[in-house]
Amino acid sequence: MAIKLSQGLKLRQTQSLAMTPQLQQAIKLLTLTHLEMTDVIASEMVENPLLEESGQSISGEELSDVDRKIEKLENQNKEVTTENFDGPSILNEKTVPDDFDWQGYLEAYNNSTYSPPNMAKPDLDDMPSYENILSGSEGLADHLEWQLRMLEFGEDEWVVLEHIIHNINDDGYLDVDIESIVQETGHNAEDALELLFMVQKLEPAGCGARTLAECLLAQADSLEIKSTLVEKLISEYLEELQKNNYVKVAKDLELSEVVVKEAFEIIHRFHPKPGRLIAINETHFIAPDIYVVEVGGEFVVQVNDEGVPRLKISKQYQALIHDESNKEAQEYVKEKLKSASFLIKSIYNRQTTIYKVSKMIVERQQDFFRRGPRYLKPMILKDIAQDIGMHESTISRATTNKYMHTPIGMFELKYFFNTGVGGKNGGEDVASEVLKIKIKDLISKENPKRPLSDQKIADVLGRDGVAIARRTIAKYREQLDILSSSKRKKKD
Repeated sequence: MAIKLSQGLKLRQTQSLAMTPQLQQAIKLLTLTHLEMTDVIASEMVENPLLEESGQSISGEELSDVDRKIEKLENQNKEVTTENFDGPSILNEKTVPDDFDWQGYLEAYNNSTYSPPNMAKPDLDDMPSYENILSGSEGLADHLEWQLRMLEFGEDEWVVLEHIIHNINDDGYLDVDIESIVQETGHNAEDALELLFMVQKLEPAGCGARTLAECLLAQADSLEIKSTLVEKLISEYLEELQKNNYVKVAKDLELSEVVVKEAFEIIHRFHPKPGRLIAINETHFIAPDIYVVEVGGEFVVQVNDEGVPRLKISKQYQALIHDESNKEAQEYVKEKLKSASFLIKSIYNRQTTIYKVSKMIVERQQDFFRRGPRYLKPMILKDIAQDIGMHESTISRATTNKYMHTPIGMFELKYFFNTGVGGKNGGEDVASEVLKIKIKDLISKENPKRPLSDQKIADVLGRDGVAIARRTIAKYREQLDILSSSKRKKKD
């Protein structure tokens, strides 16, 4: 029997994982607090000699020019791969082409820095007091519950979710078997497992995992561009991964060592204990990222630029880019130039994103700023994401550990995101924070000899058009650190 062999070229377009260092840096900056960001910038200025402070601000036209040049660099470094994982590097970037317009690239940065919108310095009288810059960290369970509140679940599902998030330890792992949760809640096992996987997709990804492999797989699934190779390595070669034995894995999978090593490096960037990414329970100082001031009856949003140096590219090193006599120095300067430019852009994007989110919060919550917390409206991440055209995960990162100083006090941006509860007969929902205020008010005015039970509070709120279950009242009461009616009762 004859076997026919043929050769030919086929063009196949696929997606690959491309978590470049620049993308990681941009995500990291967005999640940092104001004080942490200033520390990172100071550290980068020490490490990168091309960065120096500038007293000038970048214009919109200059920034667009910078963006185009950075995009050109990114496009030149894009990688492709094939379905069997064999292909070019997915991490290591190619050398910038010799014909790249470095002079034009430098000119865009010569007197440039980022300039977040509305950078007016607040008056000293408007600065927060000492008491307002102290904050107690939220726990991991609170952080996960806040994200779940942005979604819609039935009461029976909430029973399971609360059992899950309150049984996750500080490292981020589930301390109990899912079977025991099923027994305690009486919920369907398959549905309970689905809810567990939903918790694992929250930020930080991997919390609620039962094993290290499950934790890492959840983080791999959270990447914008999925990698089948990364998932396969976690599922089948975790032991080799821990030993950095990529040579054996490459041989088993019949792949190049370079491709496998790069996939290993991606996994090494995952956090084996994601729960540790959430602040521990200790008092820490905070600095507001946003100031809201009232000017002429209108609320104006100002980004806090205090302590954030305005950066530009140093002219002192620019001549080395064209110095062909010293290739090593030339390559070093090119690499540092690219790193510096991405840092400047990342800082600008961080401040701009926080500004856009904050501005939309102020627009949506006018009654809150004018009349106080009782008038906070229900609002979820999706609302702001749609308003400014960004992904919900970006909004979540931009609001976590970010604080807004307002005429009525200091608030974490997450405070403004509340699910609506209690809507009755077509009435409007009430924000969960407003509901807590109502519960606290009712209890403060109760007869100490005949305190209101949770059911009685639910009935009173029901007469005001707020339909809410007794169990929900009990949960909010506990969050307010208020005892049950039997323990509040005062005897003669």
